Amino acid sequence: MALGFGKPSRRRELAELLDDDMVGLLEPGVEVEGKMRIACGIMRLNSHFKGEITCEGMLVVANQGEVEGEIHAKQVSIAGKVKGAVHASESLEIKNLGIVLGNIYTPKLLVEPGGYFDGQCHMPTPEPEKSPTLEPGL
Repeated sequence: MALGFGKPSRRRELAELLDDDMVGLLEPGVEVEGKMRIACGIMRLNSHFKGEITCEGMLVVANQGEVEGEIHAKQVSIAGKVKGAVHASESLEIKNLGIVLGNIYTPKLLVEPGGYFDGQCHMPTPEPEKSPTLEPGL
């Protein structure tokens, strides 16, 4: 067999995952340890990663994905398992059967039914809405 993705059905499945914003994906069978930095776009992780991930876009931890370490990203979606702190500057979603064991830092959190979270959640205090101020004498 020539180098490629393997079975034709697996190639079709992977092709469906790819979109214009996808910058990388790690599928089952790959284990990575260290630091990963993603400058933009969507990174899909469906394998084992140990270390630190910094993503200026969206990190998707798919259903077979496992992260042991710290995550810093704008948006995070977890359907797999994360052991460690998750810092999501915009939003964090824990999907059905997703697991987070560690502290969460995010302004927006969504936990679907069946999702699991064990740790502390830290959310910034929302700034009060500013009403227009009237100048004296008007």
